[in-house]
Amino acid sequence: MSKKIVAFICVHNSCRSQIAEALGKHFRSDEFDFYSAGTETKPRINQDAVRLLKKLYSIDMEQTQYSKTIDKIPAPDIAVSMGCDVECPYIGRQFDLNWGLTDPTGQCDDIFIKVIEQIKENILKL
Repeated sequence: MSKKIVAFICVHNSCRSQIAEALGKHFRSDEFDFYSAGTETKPRINQDAVRLLKKLYSIDMEQTQYSKTIDKIPAPDIAVSMGCDVECPYIGRQFDLNWGLTDPTGQCDDIFIKVIEQIKENILKL
């Protein structure tokens, strides 16, 4: 039986969705195939996210991930919105889950770590 595909969607696919993809692969890759994507891209993954995932979980996102658009990933069985601070991206279907996470970009490490830990908790509950 094939694994369900879970896609984490943000507008820029540079921070929360990238963290979720990395943590999903780290904790639950035996059960799901994880992807992240956006409706736009950034030239690189958020460097605070990269630094903190290396520090907390020894995950180097820059070795295995990059910012990509929704059309570059397989159609998901489960589509997760990371939380829309302004407006949710349109992905051609309804989201299955909205995790309602605040974007930690530009915030202190403590706020970043809280978002990372919330993403981890949500992944473990999938």
